[in-house]
Amino acid sequence: MYQGIYHGSKKHEPDLEMVLNRSWAAGMDKMIITGGSLVDSKKAIELSGTDSRLFSTVGCHPTRCNDFVQDSDAYLNDLRQLIKENRDKVVAIGECGLDYERLHFCVKDVQLKYFELQLQLSKEFQLPLFLHCRAAADDLVDILSRNKEHVIGGVVHSFDGSQEALDKILNLDLYIGINGCSLRTKENLEVAAKIPQDRLMIETDCPWCEVKPTHPGYSHVITKFPSVKKEKYSVDSNNQVKGRNEPINIVQVLEILSAIRKENIDELADAIYKNTNKLFFSNKY
Repeated sequence: MYQGIYHGSKKHEPDLEMVLNRSWAAGMDKMIITGGSLVDSKKAIELSGTDSRLFSTVGCHPTRCNDFVQDSDAYLNDLRQLIKENRDKVVAIGECGLDYERLHFCVKDVQLKYFELQLQLSKEFQLPLFLHCRAAADDLVDILSRNKEHVIGGVVHSFDGSQEALDKILNLDLYIGINGCSLRTKENLEVAAKIPQDRLMIETDCPWCEVKPTHPGYSHVITKFPSVKKEKYSVDSNNQVKGRNEPINIVQVLEILSAIRKENIDELADAIYKNTNKLFFSNKY
C-alpha cells in the first residue's frame, strides 16, 4: 500500500518516505517492521537498513506456516541465519503464534507444530516473541507454558481477547499490545482498561487496524489527520489515504487508552515507552 498498490492496482506513486517523515516529525523515536515469513522478514530487514531508527522482527505468521511443510529444518535454519546476519536490526522473533479465525490459510495442526518449533529461536538469540493470537488463547498459553525455558519474554500484539484470556497471558509475564483492532467493541474497551500499566504497549499494525469513526472509543480521539480516497491522494500533500493506517496514528490509540483508563496521557505514554524499550531494546542501548 505504501507503494501505492491496492489489490494489485496502482492508485498513486510510492509514498513510504513521506509516511515515515510524517512520523519522525511527530516525535516517533523508533519503529519495528514486522516480518511474517522468511521472504517478508528479509524485506523488513532490508527496509530497516535504510534508517538507524528502523528495526525488524523475523519469523513466520500462523497463516503462513505452510511455508515450513516442505522442509521445516531448512526453513528454520534460513530464519536462524537471517537473525545471525542482522543482530543489530532484529529485535524479536515473530510474528508467530496461532490464528483460528483464518484456518482457510493454514490448518490448526500445522500452525501448532510450527509455532512451537519457532520458540527455540527466542532462547537461542535471547530475543522476545512478537505474538499473534486470534481465537486461540488457550492453545497459545498451553504451548508457551510447556516451553517456558525457551521463551525470553514477549508481547501478544493486536490483543482483542476476553478478560479470561488476558489473565492467562499476563500470568506468563507477557506484555499486551493494543491497536485500533483491539478497541473495536465496548467489551474490548472494558478489557483494555484493566491491563496493568507495566504490561501495556501500543502499536498501529499499519497499514491495517486503524481506529475507525464507527469504533466505540473514537469519541476519545483528539488528534485527527486529514485523509482522502486513494484515487485522489497526492504524495506531495499532507493528507493520509483513507482506510490506510500510518505509524503517526499511534497517538490515537494512546488517547483512547488514556480516556478509558482515566490516566494522565503523558504519564501513560512514558510508561508504555519504557515497557517497549525494556522488551525490545534493552540489549541495544
